[in-house]
Amino acid sequence: MADDWRMDRIGSALRGENPAVLRRLTAGFAVIGDVQFLPGYSVLLVDDPEVERLSDLPRAKRLSFLSDMEQLGEAVERACRRLDTDFRRVNLEILGNTDGFLHAHVWPRFNWEPADLVTRPVWLYARDRWTDEQFALGPQHEPLRETIGDELDRLRAAK
Repeated sequence: MADDWRMDRIGSALRGENPAVLRRLTAGFAVIGDVQFLPGYSVLLVDDPEVERLSDLPRAKRLSFLSDMEQLGEAVERACRRLDTDFRRVNLEILGNTDGFLHAHVWPRFNWEPADLVTRPVWLYARDRWTDEQFALGPQHEPLRETIGDELDRLRAAK
């Protein structure tokens, strides 16, 4: 994947050029994460690059964003439970300390994680997990992408 879309993740999603997009949701875009050391890691991007924090959104859109986050979380949970019997849970986080636009992290957690990290925040993983090419998003993640996307479709159809 070319990296230029990473410089403008939301703009590239709006233009249909962000290859990480799984689905367009009500208030944003469900995307699969750049790193997959915890397979299924996904992110919800708000659909307006000017929005920096949840409180920047009007109340109705704020609730839509949170609903989208919940749906993405459940889709990741369902997909990961189906693909890995050691799936444990999903962690949902809105942090915003690095990227200046509203987004939510959806982290699947697994029983096979190191004992000293399995109950701790994902951000405590060693730097190499974030930078090692073996964990980079790639074609090998297509089945995972499809499964999460299918689960999103099911959840949205059941609404």
